[in-house]
Amino acid sequence: MEGPDIGGNRIRTPGLDVEPVPIDAEVRVHDARAGEDDLDRSLRPPTLDDFVNQAQVTEQLAIFIEAAKRRGEPLDHVLLAGPPGLGKTSLAHIVAAELGVPMVQTAGPALERKADVASFLTALEPGSVFFIDEIHRLGRAVEETLYPAMEDGELPVVLGQGAGARTVTLPLPDFTLIGATTRAGLLTTPLRDRFGVSHRLEHYNADHLAQIVVRSARILDVSIDEGGAHTIASRSRGTPRVANRLLKRVRDFAEVKGTGEIEAGVAAAALEMLEVDAAGLDRSDRALLDTVATKFGGGPVGLSTLAIAIGEESDTIEDVLEPYLLQQGLLKRTPRGRVLTQRAYDHLGLPAPEGAASLF
Repeated sequence: MEGPDIGGNRIRTPGLDVEPVPIDAEVRVHDARAGEDDLDRSLRPPTLDDFVNQAQVTEQLAIFIEAAKRRGEPLDHVLLAGPPGLGKTSLAHIVAAELGVPMVQTAGPALERKADVASFLTALEPGSVFFIDEIHRLGRAVEETLYPAMEDGELPVVLGQGAGARTVTLPLPDFTLIGATTRAGLLTTPLRDRFGVSHRLEHYNADHLAQIVVRSARILDVSIDEGGAHTIASRSRGTPRVANRLLKRVRDFAEVKGTGEIEAGVAAAALEMLEVDAAGLDRSDRALLDTVATKFGGGPVGLSTLAIAIGEESDTIEDVLEPYLLQQGLLKRTPRGRVLTQRAYDHLGLPAPEGAASLF
């Protein structure tokens, strides 16, 4: 395999006979990916006023931000919890923008050592927002490094080893830590208690998602009517990220198979092609429900058995598939395992087995 060196030449890897990719092609691929990332970021709401649905969150944040600005103090540390795709990262960007301060972003799994946290904290500009996504995945030692930083604005550093070791305390610039988590229950109590502001984001209703779809379509320069927006919104699982993803795929369908305009019929046809049904369930969701119904008599069936039966990891079922099915009342968790509800049988168009009524 060949790659460019600093002089523009290629270095061949022995044993691999792969045609080299021209440098300009590599650059184009990188630019295309960067452009897609920029597009995704552009769909995020830029201000609290543009943030749809979470009024109880945005109204409180607006007050706290204004109070902090008037006092000339950093905003208290903020914890944002809720399912994936509801706008936790977008809110963090908005808070930094409203405060008029820089934002530094990382993720819990990337902070493996105390030194990783120290390098971020000591490099912050005064007043900065330090955003940690998936903060529940911090290691215990790393988490404990944050305690004095959040409470006292100090970072204890141990110099030396053994009997000669000593602790030096480094002062840190004022900063606001914003933590985002999809698993608030995994946060330790000491860390959770150090956040002065805590909010949980909830799923969106179809009307609010339709507003987001219309706004995103305008940014993407896509023509869409009210029916098309509501068709996409109603199948977006209450999640703006899903709504924007479906909008972009429906846009592709409308450009190739239609006139480019998205109306209800075009949106429905595109989503049918994508195997997203009227309830927002995709192929994986229906496969899970169908497996429980046809292979296990509607349940109960254990998680590990179900994972093997549908060829998915247990974590994927618990974190990706089950939450929406539980929210929609299609699946139940019981001490003996997963059980389908009558609503699931109705959705699948299957009769409930005899004796299943006792499980509903």
